[in-house]
Amino acid sequence: MRQQQLSALVCGLLFAIGLGVSGMTQPQKVIGFLNIFGAWDPSLLFVMVGGVLVYGLGYPWVKKAPKPLFAPQFLVPTSRHIDKRLLVGAALFGIGWGIAGFCPGPALASLVTLGRAPLIFGIFMILTVLIFERIQNKKERVS
Repeated sequence: MRQQQLSALVCGLLFAIGLGVSGMTQPQKVIGFLNIFGAWDPSLLFVMVGGVLVYGLGYPWVKKAPKPLFAPQFLVPTSRHIDKRLLVGAALFGIGWGIAGFCPGPALASLVTLGRAPLIFGIFMILTVLIFERIQNKKERVS
């Protein structure tokens, strides 16, 4: 296995373990955090603050490096364009997260439990991605 692939695997496993330890893989905990007008559970706020702190301290330090350790260059998005597609996608993501209590990362990490909810969410997430790609491919062929 190449260094870049091994690095991605280690990072993914570390991320999945962090999601599990923090409770992000428990839909009821996530929904409790999102329910700010009801029985609000602020515990995931510590997870978010921790993530922001790590990013805030780490990104400027990493950015000073001439290139990543296991890739030829940094791939940093440059587009700052906010359009209808981005806003609709963000809204659908948020609505889905609020209804299901899962977003893609925690849902994938939860698949190891073989629980019914993560499996159903995972199947529909994959189906939705495939449907979206098919629609995009048709639009690209037409234009």
